[in-house]
Parts: sequence; structure tokens; C-alpha cells
Amino acid sequence: MSKQITLQVNGEPRTCTEQTPLPDLLQQLGFNPRLVAVEYNGEILHRQHWETTKIKANDNLEIVTIVGGG
Repeated sequence: MSKQITLQVNGEPRTCTEQTPLPDLLQQLGFNPRLVAVEYNGEILHRQHWETTKIKANDNLEIVTIVGGG
């Protein structure tokens, strides 16, 4: 059975399953992974590392949506 953990997303507490891959968490939260930038525990996380990043208890994510316009 998978363990539920708590983390911070944009300053709000959220829960997910331990070891959830970052792209899966983004989708669960309703974000389009192609249109966001992610700060993971205080560091900008390059997209090439997203698949190997597994969410742990007490992680802190800041997710910024890219907005187009003119």
C-alpha cells in the first residue's frame, strides 16, 4: 500500500502518494506540464530532471504557469 505524504505547493499544503513522479503530480494538480516552470526545494528544476524527480514528504514546490499574450 502506498503512503500518503504532505508537501507544500505554492505555499499551500497538499497530499500525494510518496514517490510520485513530478510530471504525474503536476497533472494531478491540474497543471499542463508543458506550460509551467518548477522550483523544487528552492532550486529551479530543469525539465530534463522532472521524470527522475520523485516527491518526498515535506518537499516544497513553487509552480509558475507560463502565460502568453501581447
